[in-house]
Amino acid sequence: MSKPFKLSKQTVELAPGSRIRRQPVPVQKTPAPPSPEREVLGGIAGIALFAVVLAVLILGVSVATIFHEDPGAAARAARFGQCYDAEGNNCVLDGDTITVEGQRIEIAGITAPKIQGAKCDDERTRGIDAAVRLASLLNTGKVTLGGSVREPDGQVRTRVEVGGNDVGPAMIDAGVAHDYGNSDGWCDS
Repeated sequence: MSKPFKLSKQTVELAPGSRIRRQPVPVQKTPAPPSPEREVLGGIAGIALFAVVLAVLILGVSVATIFHEDPGAAARAARFGQCYDAEGNNCVLDGDTITVEGQRIEIAGITAPKIQGAKCDDERTRGIDAAVRLASLLNTGKVTLGGSVREPDGQVRTRVEVGGNDVGPAMIDAGVAHDYGNSDGWCDS
């Protein structure tokens, strides 16, 4: 009798990662679609989040706008108006008296007709003209206050310049003021 034939198998060690024998590839499961209730809640949450972001953005812009300094405000405050209706701290009281940053300044070298305490209607009218002319002159450039000047009667007044030019001589040249101490001619007799 014969012997049964046995096939002998030789086992071979394979390098890791060999393509000959692979580990089974796991099958990825596709996630289950969300339930309709979950989709509705997600949509509502998204809309609510968008509304909150939009509200914060609007609030931020409005706060920035409210508290943002108006660039024209500084220019308007620096301008000179008449003291009875001036917006800022700078105004003209009469043809030889101004207020700068709340401080009363008597302009050196000139006398102008008075508005308050005028001796006659003509002086008051001329005083208004001088005040209007002075405000117009002061608004033509940068106003600087010079040194103090002691007038002949002992009163201390301040030199006022616009663009480096003294306003006293400009007011005299315009015919709306006289040299200091000469107040003749405001009232026609």
